[in-house]
Amino acid sequence: HTLEQTFSRLRHPEPSQRCVVPHPSPLHGSITTTDKMPPKSGKKVAPAPFPQGKAGSKKAPKNPLLERKPRNFGIGQDIQPRRNLSRMVKWPEYVRLQRQKKILSMRLKVPPAIAQFQHVLDRNTAAQAFKLLNKYRPETKAEKKERLVKEATAIKEGKKKEDVSKKPYTVKYGLNHVVGLIENKKASLVLIPNDVDPIELVLFLPALCRKMGVPFAIIKGKARLGTVVHKKTAAVLALTEVRSEDKNELSKLVSAIKDGYIEKTEQARKQWGGGIMGAKAQKRTEKKRKALETAIKV
Repeated sequence: HTLEQTFSRLRHPEPSQRCVVPHPSPLHGSITTTDKMPPKSGKKVAPAPFPQGKAGSKKAPKNPLLERKPRNFGIGQDIQPRRNLSRMVKWPEYVRLQRQKKILSMRLKVPPAIAQFQHVLDRNTAAQAFKLLNKYRPETKAEKKERLVKEATAIKEGKKKEDVSKKPYTVKYGLNHVVGLIENKKASLVLIPNDVDPIELVLFLPALCRKMGVPFAIIKGKARLGTVVHKKTAAVLALTEVRSEDKNELSKLVSAIKDGYIEKTEQARKQWGGGIMGAKAQKRTEKKRKALETAIKV
């Protein structure tokens, strides 16, 4: 070879004779050639004012100006959150007793004579009954005093007391009094509350009314009956006689009670009540039933 050919080979080497320089790479042991390296750019991009999350992340970017202050709910530290503490309240004895009584009446089997007091008169018919009863409320002490003064004045003047004061038509109350009226068949309508305590006081009244053919109804709330006769509560109320203008209203009320209440509750009075378990017991029973069905299928 000539000298010129040697220098030309040094200036322009063939691909197979090029120099190979080792370069670090993510892959272990890999070697890259110098002519394939990317060119370096001279510009630098300024960082974003707020740190940006990844493209696929759903978290919102955090503001560095807002400082995170976690609360410490230890003793003597931050104020505790509001809690429902009703389960820790020591309720009054009368509240506990009435709640326990209600639970027991649901859990235990209740005889038909007591269970019938759960079937009360409907709201509309009860409203009609109270509307009629309020027309025949007993006289107050002041009204009674005024009536007696008028009668005494009439007797002093030589007149009859019937000329001054007419015969009062009032609602009859008092257990012994009403029982006597029912036995003598003088009561036109008897109303019994469902929450008399003890219930034994009025337990026999529905059977007595059926025996004597007197229309009756069980109404919700002894206090409602008590307000009619100016008392706190009343165990039973009865209507005997009404004025001529109210006889039609009384007959409609009695027919509504006979058709809509007595006939409908005739079958219910023969059935036992109670026997309703709580939510936990019902779930356990359902779980046992499903397990038994699964075992039978297998």
